[in-house]
Amino acid sequence: MDRRSFLKTSAIGGSAAAATALAAPAYAQGKRTLTMVTTWGRGLAGVFDAAQRAADSITAITDGSLTVEVKAAGELVGAFEVFDAVTAGQADMYHAADYYFVGQHPGYAYFTSVPFGMTAQELVNWYYFNGGAEMHDELGELFGLKSFLCGNTGAQAGGWFRKEINGPEDFNGLKFRMPGLGGEALGKLGASVQNLPGSEVYQALASGAIDGTEWIGPWADEKAGFQEITKFYYTAGFHEPGAGLSLAVNREVFESLTPAQQKAIEIASAETHQWNLAQFLSNNGAALQRLQSAGVKVLSFNDAVWDAMGAAAKETLESKRDGDIYDKIYDSYLTSMKASSDWIKASEGAYRTQRDRILG
Repeated sequence: MDRRSFLKTSAIGGSAAAATALAAPAYAQGKRTLTMVTTWGRGLAGVFDAAQRAADSITAITDGSLTVEVKAAGELVGAFEVFDAVTAGQADMYHAADYYFVGQHPGYAYFTSVPFGMTAQELVNWYYFNGGAEMHDELGELFGLKSFLCGNTGAQAGGWFRKEINGPEDFNGLKFRMPGLGGEALGKLGASVQNLPGSEVYQALASGAIDGTEWIGPWADEKAGFQEITKFYYTAGFHEPGAGLSLAVNREVFESLTPAQQKAIEIASAETHQWNLAQFLSNNGAALQRLQSAGVKVLSFNDAVWDAMGAAAKETLESKRDGDIYDKIYDSYLTSMKASSDWIKASEGAYRTQRDRILG
């Protein structure tokens, strides 16, 4: 949907005048209120927490000169309408996983995660030191956005299934929830891929509308209750090895802020990234133990499945080449990932192997 169509059809206003009224900043005694829309249902573990953390931090750092009001999915616009709402000026900022917006541009996937892509540490290496942030900004300019990395789930699980996956053929006809380019790659294995907001996944799985789903990891998945429906859980996935979350501000709104307020948004976003990553990773181990105690069968995909996923991932990523900004993002991402991975494997990777050998 283009921005003009969105303005005409949105349940918020239905007219440019309504959009302008909603976009107008609210001032009270020199203070300003900004509206943040999100792709998250209110209270979704970890992801909604990140949105609220960023909002609260912006308010605190600016000493209340900015107050950020958080709207969960459906409270102002639907989960997948937040991008258009912010680009159209109907909301001031969004918090989301940018891979939900590959329909606007496939380059957005790289600022969440792509199949066989970066871990969380590799992502921030690229983002802050090897051109990632600049490319996020360049891509955002096309849509009138100023974007920041603002949260991370860490490595995500392979997902929940009603049956074991013994080979690539088991994906054929499987109705599976997986967004982004990972979902597109899984479709190449014959899966019927669904892209559902997080708040709708439990009901879809419970009703049989889908046969399986990925969500995040043991802690968030346990909170969502998927173990109540199915007991086959694959703990390593190919699709999101370090999924970043983003905060994006309407560019005109951002440029209307003072330099101190702009810096507050930048700092709050970066702090939220590290806080959120620690939140997920510190909770996942204990949650996995609880899931196993509840009868969940913890599994790993075999090499044949990994190989098929790898081939599908390469085909998917290459197919998006456009001779323009996607290629710049893709090539920069892969170059940075290799450089980071080579050192991490030679240092931390070697150390962890020895630590596990010695300490058990």
